[in-house]
Amino acid sequence: MTVGDIHWVELPAANGHRPAVILQDDHYAGGLPVVLVAPLTTARAAMRFAGTALVPPTPQTGLPQPSVVLVFQLRAIDRGRVKERIGSVGEALLQQIFVELDRLTGRAQ
Repeated sequence: MTVGDIHWVELPAANGHRPAVILQDDHYAGGLPVVLVAPLTTARAAMRFAGTALVPPTPQTGLPQPSVVLVFQLRAIDRGRVKERIGSVGEALLQQIFVELDRLTGRAQ
């Protein structure tokens, strides 16, 4: 798993598979039993919330339609719940996701 990859994940509260962006560096934290992920939704109305970013459907992302990264729903999930890789977000979008995380945590100026 690599930071910025999009995988299918099993989220306990969602009762099924959902795409999510990996936000944990396995080189540093590969020994942890959990992985930090931010889930995606196709409900574009979610963009009204703080801590979101729009992901376009491209060959790189592997998504069939526009999706919203719900950074404000960042969670640690068991590694066994991370399934098939779908694609990845580009560097610019990954930076935007981390800016949203910084804003949520009060680190952004």
